[in-house]
Amino acid sequence: MTEPRDQNDAVQGIEGVLLANRERIVRFLEARGAGDGAEDLFQDLWMRLTDRKTGPIAEPLPYIMRAANNLMLDRYRSARQSELRDKAWGEASATQSPSTETSLISREQLALVETAIAATGERPARIFRRFRVDGQNQRDIASEMGVSLSTVEADLRKVYATLAAIRRQFDAS
Repeated sequence: MTEPRDQNDAVQGIEGVLLANRERIVRFLEARGAGDGAEDLFQDLWMRLTDRKTGPIAEPLPYIMRAANNLMLDRYRSARQSELRDKAWGEASATQSPSTETSLISREQLALVETAIAATGERPARIFRRFRVDGQNQRDIASEMGVSLSTVEADLRKVYATLAAIRRQFDAS
């Protein structure tokens, strides 16, 4: 007997206004620049407005639209701050060049890594470069080199084990 009353209460509150005006609110968010993210923003709006226990709202639709606009502003500000932070970090890192000592150490380590990869054998080194540098998938590498997929995986494991050992040496020193 309480079920129908509970459903009516849910439909009459802020949830009812959200449901009845869903398309209008989504269009409003799209017009404000949400684009494909309008549906996600509507869900966020739903969560924000239905989680709170508020009293009766005299004008629920304008209240919802104002909340939607505030949500858009929050998203815009957050994106803008992130963009500015990334730009500042990029500029700061671009202006800092490594010291001569750091450059020399990096070159020496690179030479050691290249030597270690070459020491695993011609095929494993070639497979590693095709996979990690060229971005080729393992199945294509296998067919290109005329070996099985498990051979490609085994060769990659061999190179990875060698690189892990070198990494431990670098970390120890």
